[in-house]
Amino acid sequence: QVQLVESGGGSVQAGGSLRLSCAASGYTRSTYCMGWFRQAPGKEREGVARIYTGSGSTYYADSVKGRFTISQDKAKNTLYLQMNSLKPEDTAVYYCAAARSGGYCTLSPATYGYWGQGTQVTVSS
Repeated sequence: QVQLVESGGGSVQAGGSLRLSCAASGYTRSTYCMGWFRQAPGKEREGVARIYTGSGSTYYADSVKGRFTISQDKAKNTLYLQMNSLKPEDTAVYYCAAARSGGYCTLSPATYGYWGQGTQVTVSS
């Protein structure tokens, strides 16, 4: 079992930055792939970025390429999402997640089995 807790959300003006953190606990050795997702009111949950925890290989949604960076600190069992040049359309609840064993490492929420509680990010114009 893996437990995930997000933090770092808040309100910021367009063009600003935020850094989200996701603290993982439990049997973290089983997590080969982790990702960040977001869900705006009335919208489907969408993948933002993912990372292979072993190799560090990353992948991003087109909407955040060049602005967001996913990273990890293995020693601290912590996942990060650095968000720069924020736009109002980035406003959403952001979730971190760990992929299901045996699945692909993608931006599809369906491939993830463990989720945090979410943290609100609000970007004003």
